[in-house]
Amino acid sequence: MAKALSAISPASRAIVSPVPGTVLPSFGALFSIGPSRGAAAAGRLGSNVQGLWLTGAKELAVRTVSLTGLPTDSHSSYLRGPAAAPALIRQALGSDHWNRSSESGIDLDVDLCVEDGGDLALDEGEGDFDRIRMSAREAAAAGKVPIFLGGDHMVTYPVVAGIADALGPVQILHFDAHPDLYDDFEGDPLSHASPFARIMEGGMATRLVQVGIRTLNAHCREQAARFGVEIVAAADFAAAAVPIPHGPLYISIDIDALDPAYAPGVSHHEPGGLSVREILSVLHRVQSRIVGADVVEYNPQRDINGMTAVVAAKFVKELAALAARGDSQ
Repeated sequence: MAKALSAISPASRAIVSPVPGTVLPSFGALFSIGPSRGAAAAGRLGSNVQGLWLTGAKELAVRTVSLTGLPTDSHSSYLRGPAAAPALIRQALGSDHWNRSSESGIDLDVDLCVEDGGDLALDEGEGDFDRIRMSAREAAAAGKVPIFLGGDHMVTYPVVAGIADALGPVQILHFDAHPDLYDDFEGDPLSHASPFARIMEGGMATRLVQVGIRTLNAHCREQAARFGVEIVAAADFAAAAVPIPHGPLYISIDIDALDPAYAPGVSHHEPGGLSVREILSVLHRVQSRIVGADVVEYNPQRDINGMTAVVAAKFVKELAALAARGDSQ
């Protein structure tokens, strides 16, 4: 696994220099500081522009979205592979097959600043939790909206912990096939099957709404009752009926919330899931202030023609667009 991580990290850690016209290689030219606008952009943003790409951003009400890859899957219970996902999500996000506009009309090249810090240097040791937590805390404290590219779902626990450190408890909208509420799955309290148990028992979130669940067993049902979790099962799904938490809102999208027909690149194929459009329909109803998000559990080893990478990138783009609305909601 270490060999795989070493092969991925250098490219995804590559950061563009704030020199007009330069482009981040690993990001597929998603953002650049244009030759005619680079100086003005740098002036608006101050001296801290390392790793920032901006083309014609509006001078007023511009939010900064930070992207950070979390190449780890050491707490996966079945298959490994999601550690390789961040670089491929970036590649899909920067592909020339589509433009930079979201479905809401927000253009990622124009309406917000996107800062990519590359992948966090993780080594599957005990220090990874604190590294992730600190990254989330620093981004939130700086007024940025961090979007994390997983990685397995374990990462949501330290991410939310870091954001809560900076901003206080959040509310969570969570899409998944699984509730991830196990108290201690297979002897691993940091298992990707347990992040929301850790978050709720730690008081890091005051409300948790889970959407697309279709594997609820007796233990997780008890855990949901214990923490007051609101569950919208896949069998009962109606986009207009999904309760949307208030802000500050954190959104976590496990790719296996989708039916495998839409996203084969996941470790746990669970038929009967949501469609891409159904998840987008819920996201488009969000009016709360977004303080962070993640897209996790994409496993490239099981993907077909990169289609799941494109789906993950689509969610990243729409989440970034939600963040662009500022703090008025």
